[in-house]
Amino acid sequence: MLYSRHFLQQKFAIFNNDLIEQIYLKSKVIEVEKGNEILRVGQYVSVIPIVLSGLVKVYTFSDDKEFLLYFIKEYESCIMSFTAGINNDMSQIYAVTEENSTLLLLPSTEVIKWSRQFPEFITFYLKFYQNRYQDIIDTLRHVVFDHLDQRVLNYLKNRIEMEGKGSIKITHKEISIDLATSREVVTRIIKKLENDHRIIFKNGRIIIS
Repeated sequence: MLYSRHFLQQKFAIFNNDLIEQIYLKSKVIEVEKGNEILRVGQYVSVIPIVLSGLVKVYTFSDDKEFLLYFIKEYESCIMSFTAGINNDMSQIYAVTEENSTLLLLPSTEVIKWSRQFPEFITFYLKFYQNRYQDIIDTLRHVVFDHLDQRVLNYLKNRIEMEGKGSIKITHKEISIDLATSREVVTRIIKKLENDHRIIFKNGRIIIS
């Protein structure tokens, strides 16, 4: 990926040229392989990521179980990292790359300045507040009101939509971790969904029928 001022202007048209210049000079781009933790609970947030490519999972952890909060997709950022960074607080979440990812790292000290200087920077993050709040509300609604088979189906639909390939290759263990249930339960539900013709396996990938 060619990282330049022009690239930033194209991808973040909401930002004026002064802010683009500041981001270009003060931030850095890194490549992170799939499965790497980029943030953990109790860590002070020194940089705030924007995902340029790939996918990042944000979750919490309790009683040896993960609980999926939301995913960060391309050209999105982590609201909880943003909040912790500008308040000099410790992280309350974990974040791990679900795919090989390219991240733009904004120094939290600069983010504090940009939040005061550039109203469009706050507008950019307010959009993600709304989206992530809705994600968490949807997650809680599914946990409380939906049967587990419907939660599994919704999860698969969302992951397929995020990947944009019309199908997904994923293990039962991965699904069970994200939905805080057992692999055996997920295996049983996947088989039921297949028998009910709600999902199809093709070349090792899952397609929603």
